Amino acid sequence: MGIKYKLKKFLVERRRRLTGVERMATRIGYMGAGFLVAGQWTLEPVLFIIGFICVIIQVGYRKQWNLVALNINGLVAWIKHLITL
Repeated sequence: MGIKYKLKKFLVERRRRLTGVERMATRIGYMGAGFLVAGQWTLEPVLFIIGFICVIIQVGYRKQWNLVALNINGLVAWIKHLITL
């Protein structure tokens, strides 16, 4: 085994099976993305709010805090829009 092989093996993350909670968070995130797409077509604020909540669950579980902050911003904007209708 050469040094290149050992370096590649060290740098490449091993595949592992997702836990049940990770699979559920991923599925909730996909569902949230679907709600966001549906919201784009209908411009219904409730669909956007549900979509952002679902996506926040996914990215929060994955600890992607920049995306959590971005989605909270969108959630607050759509809640404000819903209230002022």
